[in-house]
Amino acid sequence: MERYFSPCPRGLEEALAAELGRLGAQAMTPVDGGVGFEGPPDLAYVVNLESRLASRVLWRVGGGPYRDERELNALARGIDWPTHFRADRTIRVDVAATRSPLRSLEFATLTVKDAVCDRFRDEQGKRPSVDKRMPDVRVHAYLTDREATFYLDTSGEPLFKRGWRRDAEEAPLRENLAAGLIALSGWQPGTAFLDPMCGSGTIAIEAASIAADRAPGLTRTFGFQKLAWFDGPAWQRLKQRARDRVKAAPSSPSVFASDRLSAAVAKTRANAALAQVDAFMAIEQADALERPAPAPSGVLIANPPYGVRLDDKARVAAMYPKLGDSLKARYAGWTAWLFSGDTDLPKKFGLKADKRIPLWNGAIECRLYCYRVVSGKLEP
Repeated sequence: MERYFSPCPRGLEEALAAELGRLGAQAMTPVDGGVGFEGPPDLAYVVNLESRLASRVLWRVGGGPYRDERELNALARGIDWPTHFRADRTIRVDVAATRSPLRSLEFATLTVKDAVCDRFRDEQGKRPSVDKRMPDVRVHAYLTDREATFYLDTSGEPLFKRGWRRDAEEAPLRENLAAGLIALSGWQPGTAFLDPMCGSGTIAIEAASIAADRAPGLTRTFGFQKLAWFDGPAWQRLKQRARDRVKAAPSSPSVFASDRLSAAVAKTRANAALAQVDAFMAIEQADALERPAPAPSGVLIANPPYGVRLDDKARVAAMYPKLGDSLKARYAGWTAWLFSGDTDLPKKFGLKADKRIPLWNGAIECRLYCYRVVSGKLEP
């Protein structure tokens, strides 16, 4: 059995542990910011291909106690790196620490990099080159006050990069966090789903991908393809099984996305087509404050804007109570989930939340608020 660690957006640890269990992982251990787990070597293939919530899949290759840079170097050098990847692969080393006694993380990173390269030089007379931007192999070290743990990244690019987004700018909501909102909502395919403030479409596209049973990693490459134990035929068979189970497009989609801005609607349509789930979605231009419910019941998830500039704050503050009124008037039978970093949202919304789930969007502390709309009112 191999040991792995998958980081995820903070607040999704329990949801990720449940997902990993469904994918065949064992001995799941949620900690702040991720989940440790165990499984056979090919579990790395499965989790990278199928996980909607993980940010990476890190494979543990060694570790032990240390007190200073010299002992850290010895630990890293003691790992048989040449059995894991070839010397002609480019590498990048990343070090994270919690209460480490070392003076400088930058120097610790250099120490680990030198240890990896020196092990290759000692055994093969050549060293891997460093490429910080697009490396073949990523080495991760995590330091506590006493222990160092070393991982090889089997993912490469982070897993929220599904392979379909073409715009260079960062989306306000990463794909695995969007998938996490859906997981926490309990929505299941066959039930109507709506994002009435869809922006570039991330939340609704994740829902459509679930409805299509389309593996999130189906169109991208992974770090494990550059590691020595990569089994190309086995990987192709796994991918083919995932392709074979993608559902046919429904006659009437149950995933709905809308936005008041035509540019956002156009972006959502383009992204949905690139993600190959556009046939599972109904996308239209509509104002969230005015659009009717697309079905008698369903799940609504939205990431409403929250102002940064003063004029934005005033406009957004005026919008929240109108959104609450719209839900009461039009969405009886629905459950609405609003995700926001605006801690004043419940007061502005004027409605009592049934649940408030703490989550982090990068460095921003947020909440996922649940409102159950029954007979034209919201019930706690």
